[in-house]
Amino acid sequence: MLLVPPSPPARFLGSGWVQVRQGPDGGTIWRGMIPNRAVPQTRRPTLVYLPPSASDRARYRVIVLLQGFPGGPYSFADGLQLAGAADLLIAAHASPPFAAVMPPAGPTPWFHGEWTGPWERFLVRDVLRWADTHLPIAANRRLRTIAGLSAGGYGALDVALRHPALFGTVEAWSGSFDAPRDGSLRGAGPAVRAAHDPTLLVQREAPLLRRLGTRFFLSCGVTHDRVIAAATRRFSGLLAGLRLEHRLWLGPGGHDGRFWRSQLIPALEYALRR
Repeated sequence: MLLVPPSPPARFLGSGWVQVRQGPDGGTIWRGMIPNRAVPQTRRPTLVYLPPSASDRARYRVIVLLQGFPGGPYSFADGLQLAGAADLLIAAHASPPFAAVMPPAGPTPWFHGEWTGPWERFLVRDVLRWADTHLPIAANRRLRTIAGLSAGGYGALDVALRHPALFGTVEAWSGSFDAPRDGSLRGAGPAVRAAHDPTLLVQREAPLLRRLGTRFFLSCGVTHDRVIAAATRRFSGLLAGLRLEHRLWLGPGGHDGRFWRSQLIPALEYALRR
């Protein structure tokens, strides 16, 4: 029988993707473009993390990571040193091998907005479809996580609660829990804002979320981010009252990279536990 070797990542990612980072145990981060039908003029790249010895024969768990504003995918690759943390977990057998997708939002690095409107459409219609087509990832929603920091934490909640069949685990790192007043929601009326309010959405979708087994991870710094920490505690209490599985992770720190690095390993472990 002829044995066909696994394809290298450059082949299954497609043309135009280049390796830009490598972790200590061989995990890699790649940069490339995912066509954006919602905002076709944008030229900001997406980053993808692949585990050591990534194979197109595998079906990895996947984590979608949403940036804050201002920011970009490199906030995970460089600021949080994602490849190093991921490689460490995999090498220690603390998590299975997994992939991560870090899409951009906003036409420039200085865009102040939200993961709503065109960026929600880009994520749901383009990024996820591209990932399913090009990455060796599992089709099981229970093995798919969406997470984000700051405004990306709000975005992870908003997108996941508006599309509850897409993700099994939802993580908000220093996120917010009500509809913002910028981005596509600037000047929006009460009905539109209610449709993007995680506190209202989670109550409306709670019976479905319980049936689906959706899990939540909430984290926040408590020494220099006290307003968001209080909101995070309230949302945790709401999840408990709705009987939705979740973990609340609070630690010293503020609304910055130092805190997000401190909670990265627990956040990844929770996402990859099952």
